[in-house]
Amino acid sequence: MDRGSAPGEAVRSDSREETEDERADRRWQELVQEIRVTQTGVQILFGFLLTVVFTPAFQKLGQTDKTIYIVTVVLGALATGALIGPVAFHRIVSGRRIKPLVVAWASRLTFLGLVLLLATLISALFLILRTATHDGFVPYLVAGVFAWYLACWFVLPLWARFRYTSADFSDTP
Repeated sequence: MDRGSAPGEAVRSDSREETEDERADRRWQELVQEIRVTQTGVQILFGFLLTVVFTPAFQKLGQTDKTIYIVTVVLGALATGALIGPVAFHRIVSGRRIKPLVVAWASRLTFLGLVLLLATLISALFLILRTATHDGFVPYLVAGVFAWYLACWFVLPLWARFRYTSADFSDTP
C-alpha cells in the first residue's frame, strides 16, 4: 500500500497514473510471469533429483554424497513450495480485496524461492561434480558458479536499483 494514498486514489508509479488496485493487478501479472520462468526450472530439476535415488549408481555413493543428495532434494522441495506458494495464496484469498497485500506476500515468497533455488542448484552442482571428478578443485569451481549466480541474480539488480532509481520512487512492497 502506498504511503499517503487513499484506496482507489490514483498514485504515481512507473511514470503512470494508476489506482492502487490497478497497480496491484499489474504487479501481480508481472510476478506471475516471473514465477512461471523459475517454477518450470525448479520443477524439472526437482523431478530429476527425485529419480536419482532409484538408479544403481546412487547405491554406490558414499554416505557423505548421500547426505548431500538428501540436502539437495529437501532444498528443491522447499524451493518448489515457495515458488508455488504465491498461486495458492492468491487462490485462497481471491476476492477478499487484499490484492496489494497478496502481491507483497507473493513477492516475498518468490524471493525466498529464488534463494532456495540458488541453494538447490549449488548443492546439485557440488554433488554432480564431486561424483563425476573426485577432484579437489570442485569446491572452488562451485564457489565460482555461486559467485556468478549471486552477481546475475542479486548484485547486478541491486546495483541497478540503487544506481538508477531515486529514493522517492518505490514499486516494491
